[in-house]
Amino acid sequence: MEPERELVLFREFGDGADQVSLTLHREDFSALYPGMIRFTLSVLSNKKIRAVFRTNSYEYSPLVPLKAETVALKTAEDWEDQLLINPALFFQDHLQEKPRHPRASSPDVVVMQGSPRGDGNCSILAGWAVETAHELGKTVQVIYPHDMSIHCCIGCYQCYNTGSCVFDDDMDEIIDAVRGTSLFIICSPVYTNTVTGGLKLVIDRCQAYHAERAISGGKQGQKGLLFSVAGRKGEVNFVCVTRVIKAFLRNLDIEPSGEILIDHVDAVKDIRLIPGLERNVREKVICLLLNPS
Repeated sequence: MEPERELVLFREFGDGADQVSLTLHREDFSALYPGMIRFTLSVLSNKKIRAVFRTNSYEYSPLVPLKAETVALKTAEDWEDQLLINPALFFQDHLQEKPRHPRASSPDVVVMQGSPRGDGNCSILAGWAVETAHELGKTVQVIYPHDMSIHCCIGCYQCYNTGSCVFDDDMDEIIDAVRGTSLFIICSPVYTNTVTGGLKLVIDRCQAYHAERAISGGKQGQKGLLFSVAGRKGEVNFVCVTRVIKAFLRNLDIEPSGEILIDHVDAVKDIRLIPGLERNVREKVICLLLNPS
């Protein structure tokens, strides 16, 4: 997404090789969120960006007296004063953080094991999917969010400034995997009519990946597949799960490409006893891997 960009402020200091410029741009992200405006303040020296500050209008909640434009202009004023007094000290104080580098390659298939029970029916579904992918020569990564360190999303919207989350935890590994995969399989039992808590943490924190894609783009043509089990009988038990997962996938530009929902599991106990289920799971995985379009 290319937002409309407007130059708000421009200053130059020094001349020749020592010339430094300070710019403040106003960027309209209304196509992403209604009324979202991002301000980007940059300092350039020798045509290289030496310092950047970003803030957006969604960061400031109703009870906060500050506004994004006010903060951006005040920061620009402070930076201008510092550059006039001692540019070398300014650059020393504003060393650019090294970006988080994604890994070179991602697995062909990512399986999100949303159940905290490693020996339950969701584990059986995931196992069938993994075996099938391996038989096709595909690489697979299984993610267990309940065993990972994942901070809850706090709705700060700062990810829309940089494309990355303010928290540095195991979500980086998850996003690295999802970023390049071809098939994203999500397994979840029904917990109080929706997905499990660990999976919901991942869904909310993937807002940072949504921001990354909105700012920088991302892989196209990815497919998503849902496996879910419910103890009670009836498809009505899956209504919230399917809505949440479809919304999650679409938020990441991943196409929801099928679901296998198994109800009445409290009575069945072991889904391996359900005739034709394993074949159905394997055929679905094969179809999506061999016919990606």
